[in-house]
Amino acid sequence: MSRFIFVTGGVMSSLGKGIASASIGALLQLRGYSIKMKKLDPYINVDPGTMSPYKHGEVFVMEDGCEADLDFGHYERFTGIYCSREDSLTTGRVYEKVLNKERHGDYLGSDIQVIPHITNEIKEFITSNSDNVDFTICEVGGTVGDIEGLPYIEALRQLSMELGKERTMRIHLTFLPYIKVAGELKSKPTQHSVKQLQSMGIQPDILLCRSEKSLTDEIKAKLSMFCSVQKDNVMAALDAQNIYLIPNQYHLEGLDRQICRHFGLSNEETEKQVEVAIKNKWAKLTEVIQNPKHSIKIAVIGKYTKLKDAYLSLTQAIAHAGYAHDAKVDISWINAEDASETIEKQLDGTKCIIVPGGFSSRGVEGKMQAIKYAREHKIPFLGICLGLQLSVIEACRNVANLKDATSREFTDTGSFVIDFMKNWDKKGTIEVRSESGNKGGTMRLGSYECRLKEGTLANKVYGKTDITERHRHRYEVNYEQYKDVIDASGIVVSGASVDGTLPEVIERNDHPFFIATQAHPEFKSSPLSPHPLFYALIKAGLETN
Repeated sequence: MSRFIFVTGGVMSSLGKGIASASIGALLQLRGYSIKMKKLDPYINVDPGTMSPYKHGEVFVMEDGCEADLDFGHYERFTGIYCSREDSLTTGRVYEKVLNKERHGDYLGSDIQVIPHITNEIKEFITSNSDNVDFTICEVGGTVGDIEGLPYIEALRQLSMELGKERTMRIHLTFLPYIKVAGELKSKPTQHSVKQLQSMGIQPDILLCRSEKSLTDEIKAKLSMFCSVQKDNVMAALDAQNIYLIPNQYHLEGLDRQICRHFGLSNEETEKQVEVAIKNKWAKLTEVIQNPKHSIKIAVIGKYTKLKDAYLSLTQAIAHAGYAHDAKVDISWINAEDASETIEKQLDGTKCIIVPGGFSSRGVEGKMQAIKYAREHKIPFLGICLGLQLSVIEACRNVANLKDATSREFTDTGSFVIDFMKNWDKKGTIEVRSESGNKGGTMRLGSYECRLKEGTLANKVYGKTDITERHRHRYEVNYEQYKDVIDASGIVVSGASVDGTLPEVIERNDHPFFIATQAHPEFKSSPLSPHPLFYALIKAGLETN
């Protein structure tokens, strides 16, 4: 029988509810409990797949192909658990399900209302598929008071009443601003946030107070009194140098201990065991993060460089590889829409180059200049998704002399070495797509199998021939039609779909480390288990120092 922890946020967005939720899950795992992570997103989109990265950050792709909020990346990286479509809910999905039921006649002629129909759907989502875990941690997106989030808060209120205190806990992440002129933390924003939550029938059990300064006993006592929260449950969530320091910080603050006490699960023997587990995992990682022995500069060439959350999983995967090599990685962000000569100047001195995924023709010429620079100057290179496609186009144009080599995504004319594939095989089933279909329905999404050629760089990096990686793209290398040109360009197809029709990994034999993948390997990297491609890239870069 699962216990439920509801995580809400107040005062403002971007306080770190996702990282807080992931950290709670990681700490409970170290205490020997099984967990499930869920997220309630109030936006009306069915999923974030069609949102601009500048609006919502990156789209995280799960094993089953679900496009979800970037917080699921934190969940998976911190806990090592793969999430799925059943763990992500949006207002769009809620209303879609309710209206489909209404059209089907499931409500027996009732008029459809937010209460009970919408709230019932939310409660069903929260409680479903949770019976086999000890804890279900459910984060509510947005902030308390957002009109879009009201049905979710109401659903939490109802569930808290129905399941009782012994099975539910409410954790509220809020903000304590530090006013430098006054030289003190101000509690009023938190008080107002909690009162708004209370007005909707939710009493927080724990206050996590995000702040740049430590909480004094005086301010803890004040918040305890005005927010009706036990003083021991008013806890600091201090700004951290690195997000992977947070689980250890929360543990030192006593968060996991207080959660267990709430549910009557705490005992002295468990406390001793968890201290050892924390030191062996998160505290050990802390040492590597804070005192790296090496450093390396790498360049990432993209078009969403003004918002680093657009490449969140990528930056984390790079950092993970750095930890494994006891190295601090400095990322040089280069806007692909800059003039090509500017990009080349910015690439001077970098030890590795990464061209990540993306959509549309914006910035592609700049990215290809970076790829050409990496190829000609023998700089370790990793291309991801669009980065693979542009690597093929660049080689076909500049090595094989097919000057009009291009992708159908960019233009209506030319030699389409990258083209839209209308069908492909997935585990024995033919998937069919149409260019005129819904944007989210034309992509190859989720985990796909790939077979690597023995003796290739890819084979050496992975240490095996059969791999699976997550995908998110519409276009493919048109190898069947342009095989001779691609081969003449020096491109080696070192990995392909199991049926051999779709190139998945390419490399160059005339380069010390040049590899690209059609997949998104960054989605499967974690701080204590870096992805092989990023690990190998950083290794190659360090060896060139």
